[in-house]
Amino acid sequence: MATQDRSAADLPAIINAENLQSNMKSIYYSRTFLSIIGGVVAGIWGFTSFTGFVFYFMVMLAASFGLAAKAKFSAGSYFDSWNRILLDGILGGLMSFVLFWTFAYDIVHIF
Repeated sequence: MATQDRSAADLPAIINAENLQSNMKSIYYSRTFLSIIGGVVAGIWGFTSFTGFVFYFMVMLAASFGLAAKAKFSAGSYFDSWNRILLDGILGGLMSFVLFWTFAYDIVHIF
């Protein structure tokens, strides 16, 4: 039997499940926090309708860029795919954003 030499590039990446879970919690907490802050800012600035949702997705785009920069643009070292950094938690944060957006808008512009 002949053994095959495999380089490090050929080997699959090994990811510690506990570290992956901790990294995912950090992403969800970051997105939730930014959704709340973004909602308050959008409400204070008086965004309505489509403008508020565009603002939310711009905040999430900035958050994705920030998270990727924090991971040194090497998602494979910290996550199992780029989708974890780019997409996870965006729709969950939308509910928090709308809640705080309408709350801040009502306080500043209606009362």
